[in-house]
Amino acid sequence: MKLIATEIEGLLIIEPTIFGDERGYFYESFRDDVLKEAGVKEDFVQDNQSYSHKGILRGLHYQENPYAQGKLVRVLQGAVLDVAVDIRKNSKTYGKHVSIRLDAEDKKMFYIPPGFAHGFLTLEDNTLFLYKCTKYYNKKSEGAIRWNSPSLHIPWGIDNPLLSEKDKEAPAFTDFVSPF
Repeated sequence: MKLIATEIEGLLIIEPTIFGDERGYFYESFRDDVLKEAGVKEDFVQDNQSYSHKGILRGLHYQENPYAQGKLVRVLQGAVLDVAVDIRKNSKTYGKHVSIRLDAEDKKMFYIPPGFAHGFLTLEDNTLFLYKCTKYYNKKSEGAIRWNSPSLHIPWGIDNPLLSEKDKEAPAFTDFVSPF
């Protein structure tokens, strides 16, 4: 398992070591000890899975303290453009983002610590997206930022994704007040 730091502190790209032969493949998709050595101190307590067709955009979502979630995300089937936005107001990278393509072929994973808004766009039909969370979901603590806020400059590559009502009504980043 190879852990790759990004330009934003705390965000990690994880490339698993895949062992394959004529029977198929095997890889370790989660190693608590490896993540702890890389500085991920939280324990994961909940797994979530979503199924989406191409052109669905979910996000940008976050949970406020004390329910702020770290996430370890990956794609089991299909592909996504995955995005994490730094919403830690005292961070030197506040308002900056990292985006990465995650797909079932290369099996990369993305660790997003608490203090980030997260979203993804499905790039293929029948996409299965799985993520581990460091805190339990709490509806009263959920928040969202508009996916296409001009000040974020996120190149989603789509003009009219299918969105939930919550995501359609989310405030632009310039109107957002960070709880972190």
